Amino acid sequence: MRTHIIARKTHKWLGLFIGLQVVIWSLSGLYMTVVHIDTIHGDHLVRSTHQRFAAADSLVDPVALASANGANAVRLAWLRDQPLFVTTSEAGETAFDASTGKLVAGPNEAAIRELARSYYTGRKPILSARLITDIPGEIRGRKPPLWQVEFDHWNKPTFYLSPVTGELVSRRHELWRIFDFVWMLHIMDYDERENVNNTLLRVFTWGAVLMALSGVWLLLYAFPKKKKKKALTK
Repeated sequence: MRTHIIARKTHKWLGLFIGLQVVIWSLSGLYMTVVHIDTIHGDHLVRSTHQRFAAADSLVDPVALASANGANAVRLAWLRDQPLFVTTSEAGETAFDASTGKLVAGPNEAAIRELARSYYTGRKPILSARLITDIPGEIRGRKPPLWQVEFDHWNKPTFYLSPVTGELVSRRHELWRIFDFVWMLHIMDYDERENVNNTLLRVFTWGAVLMALSGVWLLLYAFPKKKKKKALTK
């Protein structure tokens, strides 16, 4: 078989198997570059918060508080303008009034709605607010339970709040969800959407390289060869 036929068949079959994924790489890459990453993160949906300070001598000893409650970690948080010490143990997080050391009950639905509105930069009303125990894929890795608050907007802004402190844990919206989907297609990890070095991606990447090389090989046969001039006879 002539080499140019081999080049053409190689390029054709690689194009059939690899070409669609190359198109997907191009389109998904275009979306990820056109939409600004800050927009994807949802920074425009959340109001910027000012730093809060509390006088150290007005707070209880956080180490002693954590030790007394069998916790292995403690951090300072805020519920509106109230300082809290949030302890972490195997049972999860617990909030205490940082000034008195007393246990603080988590915010109810009405308080969660109020907090969500205070975080949100938009003016659209809240469509729904519910305490969820099944974590959706868009916030995979988070521990339940969480409050899920969705606003009535075409972009479907969704806030996830802590049931212990009412803090904003995460936010999602439609442009993020599209990004997550095209990212899955781009890296070809259809399960966790995190492994950028999976076997399928490597196979298709090398396939794309071979397709390009076979195209270069085929291109060599596209140029007409110069005919050798016959020697002049006397």
